[in-house]
Amino acid sequence: MTVRNSLMGFFRSSLFRVIVLGLALVAAIWAIAKNWAEVRQALQALPLWLNGVEVVLAFVYVFLTMVSWRFVLNDVGSRIPPHVARRIFFSSQVAKYLPGGVWNFVAAAEIGRDYEISRRRSISALVVSIVISIVTGMILALIAVVLSPSQKLSDLAWLGVAIPIGVVVLMPPVLNRLVNMALRILKREPLEDEMSWSGTFWAAFWAFMGWLVVGFQLWLMLINLGMTVSVSTFLLSVGGYALSWTAGFLVFFVPAGVGVREVTLGAILSSLVNSGSVVVVVLLIRVFTTIADIGLGVSASIAMRRCVGPKDSSEPSHR
Repeated sequence: MTVRNSLMGFFRSSLFRVIVLGLALVAAIWAIAKNWAEVRQALQALPLWLNGVEVVLAFVYVFLTMVSWRFVLNDVGSRIPPHVARRIFFSSQVAKYLPGGVWNFVAAAEIGRDYEISRRRSISALVVSIVISIVTGMILALIAVVLSPSQKLSDLAWLGVAIPIGVVVLMPPVLNRLVNMALRILKREPLEDEMSWSGTFWAAFWAFMGWLVVGFQLWLMLINLGMTVSVSTFLLSVGGYALSWTAGFLVFFVPAGVGVREVTLGAILSSLVNSGSVVVVVLLIRVFTTIADIGLGVSASIAMRRCVGPKDSSEPSHR
C-alpha cells in the first residue's frame, strides 16, 4: 500500500503535471518540426501578411472553443471565472498532442482539482463540449454538402439521420439523463447541477462561432490559391472543414485524423480547387492551430504557476 500511495501521490503532484505538459509541448513542436520542409513550402504558397492573419484567427478559434467549454462546465456545477477557465482549458489542451488521445481529459481533470472541480465534472464537461462541437459541425457539414456543385447527397445520407439524433441528444432532458446514466455505470454520483437550456444554447452558439472562424481561415487561404470569392464558397469552406474535422475525430485510430481530413475536404472542394491546394491549407491550419495551442497553453501554465489555488474558484462567475 505504501508503494501504491507513493505512486498515486506522484501522479497527483505538480511535478507530474509539469512533466506531462512538458512532454506534450515537445510533441506539439515535433509535430511541426518533423514536416518542416512541407510546412515551409506551404507557407511560401501564401503572402506573408496572410500567414500572420491566419495565426491570429487560429488564436481566436481556440479561444472560442474554450468559451463553449466554459458554458458547459458552468452548467454542470462548477462556475468558474474567465481567467480560471483559460488556465485550465489552455493548459490541458496542449496534452492532446501526446499519443493516446486521452491526455487532454486527464490534464483537465487534474488541473481542475486545483480549483476544487471534481474529475467527474471536468471530464463530463469536456465530453459534452466535444459532442456539441460534433453536432454543430455536422449541421454545417450538411450545408456544405447541399452547396457542393457535385451534390453527392447519397454519399452522405447518414447526415440526415445523424443531425436529428445529435440535436435530440443535445436537448438538456436527454443529455442529462445520458450523462448521469454513464456516471451510474461508472459507479459515480450524478452531477450536482444539470445542463440547462440556456447553457446548452450558449455552448452551441460559441461552437458555431468557432466553426465560422476556422472556416473563414480556410476560405482566406483557398481564395488566395485560386478559389472563387463568393458567399457560397465561404459557406462551403466552413461546412467542408467542419465535416473533415468531425471525420478525422471519429476515425480515432488514425493519429490526429491525418489523411482523413485531407480526403474528406478534398471530396467536398474537388470541383473548386485542386488537391494540392487542399493539402496545403489543411497542413497550414494544423500548424497555425498548433502554434495557438502552444502559445495559449504556455501562457496559461505560467499564469497558473504564479497563482494557483481554490481561492480563485470563489470569485464571481459571469456566464
